[in-house]
Amino acid sequence: MVRLSTLVSAATLALSKTVTAKYALFKTYDTTNFFDGFEFRNGTGSGGFAQYVDAATAEAKSLAGIRDGKVYLGVDNTTENTTGGRQSVRVITKDVFTNGLYIADIAHMPGNACGIWPAYWTSGPDWPNGGEIDIIEGVNMQKTPIITLHSGKNCTVTNTGSAAGSVLVDPDCDSSTSSGGCSQTSTNTQAYGDGFNAVDGGVYVTQWLRSDISVWFFPRSSIPADITKGAPAPPTWGKPLTRFVASGCDFATHFKSNDIIFNTNLCGWAGSEWPSECKAKAATCKEYVAQNPSAYWDAYWLINSVKVYQWSNAAK
Repeated sequence: MVRLSTLVSAATLALSKTVTAKYALFKTYDTTNFFDGFEFRNGTGSGGFAQYVDAATAEAKSLAGIRDGKVYLGVDNTTENTTGGRQSVRVITKDVFTNGLYIADIAHMPGNACGIWPAYWTSGPDWPNGGEIDIIEGVNMQKTPIITLHSGKNCTVTNTGSAAGSVLVDPDCDSSTSSGGCSQTSTNTQAYGDGFNAVDGGVYVTQWLRSDISVWFFPRSSIPADITKGAPAPPTWGKPLTRFVASGCDFATHFKSNDIIFNTNLCGWAGSEWPSECKAKAATCKEYVAQNPSAYWDAYWLINSVKVYQWSNAAK
């Protein structure tokens, strides 16, 4: 018979090994190099009414740059009656990543507004077969974030280990289904939009393993000391905001070589979910966005840094 004390000691040793195992900083994007590591992608996206501009236009029109010691990414909030879409910014890393720990320190994100669709996310090649991880996403006057995985066929998940209040809307991550991916909703109003900005933002951490993909959010006043010190220890943080556990899915096959993206889209999904409070202002999303530039004075990102950590055992 195995003694209870032996089992406890073994469990303690296993936990100790997990906690002391360290991620090593691999890449930092901040005010010193953000616009070297991220490139501007112009055009439109996902049926939206944002006209993404190139780097030269973004600089000329003050839609991107350094503001108050932070990276600024904004939306045109002065042009009246736009016809081809309101100018905005979409930036994508030149490097791609698979697995690891991604820590985004964000001081401000686009606030709640009719027609808005901001996102911080990752995306792989041959979409959706390389995968997509939507870390921060929402539309219109939404109060809390929706966190979603998109994949090719034959990928299902559970949300075992997610924080209380997080609900798995659909376990099938296949982007060709009616739901378009496996999403989790949250009840944390500090993690998105106006609520996020009211607490001076905070840190979003995404841990991407072969077995699961987890997302934590820490408000500015509650960022763990290990993150601040550059020695992140996920096992000490408690349950993540959302956790996607591979069940009928090989994450190593479905999620790989993702770039990191920040953008602020307009309409698209926000237009298809046009709520009554927005309909009272304009019949359609595009009409409202075109005619109300001042609605987007708060539609900007302020980013302190994005740090990518890697760990030799992170894929296990």
